[in-house]
Amino acid sequence: MQRGTFQLMKTVNRSLILNKIRMSSPISRADIAKETGLTPPTVSTIVKELMEQGLVEENKLGSSSGGRKPTMLHIKTDEFFVIGVDAGPDTVDCILTNLTGEMLGIVSQPLRVHTNREFLHQVEQAIQQLLDKHGMQTEQIIGIGVAMHGVVDSETGVSRVAPLLGLHDIPIKQQLEDKFSIPVKVDNDARAMALGESWFGGFDIQDSMVAVNIGRGVGAGIIIGGKLFHGASGLAGELGHMSIDPNGEKCACGNRGCLQTLASGPSIARRAKMASGEAVYQAARAGDEEARVILEKTGQILGIGLINLIHLLNPDRIILGGGVMESADFLFAPLKEEIASRALTEQAAKTEIMISKHGKHATAIGAAALQLIDLFAPV
Repeated sequence: MQRGTFQLMKTVNRSLILNKIRMSSPISRADIAKETGLTPPTVSTIVKELMEQGLVEENKLGSSSGGRKPTMLHIKTDEFFVIGVDAGPDTVDCILTNLTGEMLGIVSQPLRVHTNREFLHQVEQAIQQLLDKHGMQTEQIIGIGVAMHGVVDSETGVSRVAPLLGLHDIPIKQQLEDKFSIPVKVDNDARAMALGESWFGGFDIQDSMVAVNIGRGVGAGIIIGGKLFHGASGLAGELGHMSIDPNGEKCACGNRGCLQTLASGPSIARRAKMASGEAVYQAARAGDEEARVILEKTGQILGIGLINLIHLLNPDRIILGGGVMESADFLFAPLKEEIASRALTEQAAKTEIMISKHGKHATAIGAAALQLIDLFAPV
């Protein structure tokens, strides 16, 4: 066997074992071998390496069917960490997670920037504040994941277009790696959210799913077979720029009647003539009839966008997150009714639609997942 082929197999096996421990811990070496199909010596050798690297540890004894009780393995959670950054458009939210995706701390700062330099400086400040707050050294951080709205070149880590900030060609990856000497991955916010939901939502990661982030904009992240789908040039998932009304309001992208102009937080506020989408929600809760109707209409509009998505991709499930979904009490029922009334088939009408369990931290957790997926499944 050629050395390159051997190294690839070893990397695949390492990822297989590490991910099995992540998903099934506590688990014994014997059970890992049984469930992965790898030989016990291979499992023992790789587990030894993972323990030496500080990624895996053994603790309590498992139950025995006779003979010596097996030692159980789990991911070590107190040595290495990941930073997830939800970068804008209103705030920079930085979270610290362990290697199982558990959120350990957060720093949030208002984002008020006009240039690429100002943006990068504020992201750097937030990351440094998080490190200082938790007494972390950069050697303890295996990577930084950054979730950014708009069009992102995930290969180069450059934000090509950030329309809600009015910025272009921000070299996020290069700047942060130069500053912190930590590996950085950058992707669109909705795609990051989708990855986080796929990995930490308790689903089969091989399912197809779409996560829709509805806040100041509307974006979608598409997961197919456990992997993010970017499209030919990184535009996959720009659901907010699906044209709903060709004679409608002009969008930040330059087109008219985009879904984003009808269902985002700012569009809800404009229709209600209130300061924010949050204000509309609070008014509806207080019994304001006009606010309630506006939110219900928004749910219907979102339902139209989602049924188009269902007919195009036919995913196992759609997960909804972002600030607008704080108004789910008013949005969700009309949204589902619209899907049911427009679906081509009974199966399409029954597509699982759910609200993110991670709430307002869903995108930042997804940003952390951008790094964790490389650790657990790099091939």
